[in-house]
Amino acid sequence: MRSDTVKKGLDRTPHRALLKAVGVTDSDMNKPFIGVANAWNDVVPGHKHLKGLADKIKQGIREAGGVPFEFGVIGICDGIAMGHEGMFYSLPSREVVADSIELMVESHRFDGIVMLGTCDKIVPGMLMAALRVNIPCVVVTGGPMEPGRLDGKDLTLISSFEGVGSVRAGRMTEAELKRIEDACCPGCGSCQGLYTANTMACMAEALGLSLTGCATAHATSASKARIALESGRRIVELVKKDVKPLDVVSRESLLNAIRVDQAIGGSTNTVLHLMAIAMEGGISLELDDFDRISGETPHICNMGPAGPYTMKDLDEAGGIPAVMSRLAGMLIDVPTVNEASLLSIARAAKVLNPEVIRPLSSPVHKTGGITVMYGNLAPGGAVVKSGAVSEKMLKFRGKAKVFDSEDECNKAIIEREIKPGDVVVVRYVGPRGGPGMPEMLGPTSAIAGMGLSESVALITDGRFSGGTRGPCIGHVTPEAVDGGMIGLLKDGDVISIDIPGKRVDVDLSPSEIEARRKSFMPRKKELKGYLARYARSVTSASLGSIIK
Repeated sequence: MRSDTVKKGLDRTPHRALLKAVGVTDSDMNKPFIGVANAWNDVVPGHKHLKGLADKIKQGIREAGGVPFEFGVIGICDGIAMGHEGMFYSLPSREVVADSIELMVESHRFDGIVMLGTCDKIVPGMLMAALRVNIPCVVVTGGPMEPGRLDGKDLTLISSFEGVGSVRAGRMTEAELKRIEDACCPGCGSCQGLYTANTMACMAEALGLSLTGCATAHATSASKARIALESGRRIVELVKKDVKPLDVVSRESLLNAIRVDQAIGGSTNTVLHLMAIAMEGGISLELDDFDRISGETPHICNMGPAGPYTMKDLDEAGGIPAVMSRLAGMLIDVPTVNEASLLSIARAAKVLNPEVIRPLSSPVHKTGGITVMYGNLAPGGAVVKSGAVSEKMLKFRGKAKVFDSEDECNKAIIEREIKPGDVVVVRYVGPRGGPGMPEMLGPTSAIAGMGLSESVALITDGRFSGGTRGPCIGHVTPEAVDGGMIGLLKDGDVISIDIPGKRVDVDLSPSEIEARRKSFMPRKKELKGYLARYARSVTSASLGSIIK
């Protein structure tokens, strides 16, 4: 066993002494040592309940004959970090999650690991670490939050974000918004719609690294506790059989995950994260793979933020296995950490609600929920959650209103300077320019709440929350700080958006573009600490915004 490095032989007497100080016995020295990477903290609703799930995992490890060692992993709540300087730290935290797990695994020579986490950057960071360290691994995602209920209707966190815009527009009173605030987040778990956290949980299951049903089993459900227990048992079996993440995750399984993502209409952030995960495993994956699969795959789940359904609805309809059952003819059979292959799981599943998981013959949209776009404004690519765009906004032409920060943009929205027909441009918020690609949920929610989501578009070299709806185009590459076209834009420039045609262009002549480029001086920020190091080393969004 790998852990023999720290527990076998005369020279390891001091190591055994230290292990005995934490309760390891002589008989334990002959058992697999299993790490439990737990992102529990008291700040994040998606993490508050993880202590109990970790206990279940450790119980399962012991029952199967292993020795569990739990350690902590950081976790940022994107919702709490949203709309202020804290959001610059969110995407960079993904690398810290991956690095910290690598450090703990390699230092202590664990034989296997269970990764327990929830939320936007924690799950992708854990998946990156799984492929990097490549020891037997099971990923347990903490599960969605129950939807809130008010006046007989479901609420989600996005109800509160969009409510702010509604108050600003005079469409809702502050007293009504207070009622939403008090009701929309009723307990622990990741935010209720198909936002980034839940999308990445679905990706973990579709990649074959989580047990069947894990992604949609809710945070406080008995099924989640049972999955945690079984995951603890399962990791010991995987160690005995020496089944590693790179035995499970391949280019084929990543393509399957992209197909599932397109079918459910997941967050645009999956483009960043799946690219980064592939990079960790040395697996070829490109933007064009997302584009191709989007064109082949119907969008069959009308999930929030654009649709009426929450993760609870998806779970009750059969979860990711049921989605995969619809897609079975389009998926590639690959192994999973379950005892069954991916197609075996898909073919055994049943769709329990065809309104939530539609037949391929009756989709929400004929093509996938995410579209990759190019054009003179985004020669390196950009992405849009096309499944959350209304039909009337799939093609749009308007005049640019350009902002060099999210704060400036928010101020203009609040002061009602944004009018129907505008294309709001927020730049210098890319991986290096932000740095950290902050999400623009504040501006997009304000625009939606003010009733402008069907008359105003938004373009950025930053990112959008999975909770965003409307024609919001992000990940524009090259970014402004690198001299990208988005940095050359001026107020009044006419921008054409053609989502079906996968184009985003500015109506400028080549000579005008060249003249602007000659006089262009990128705006630079004074940085310190981790963000300074991150900005120096991070790659573009089209490469997954990974650290070089």
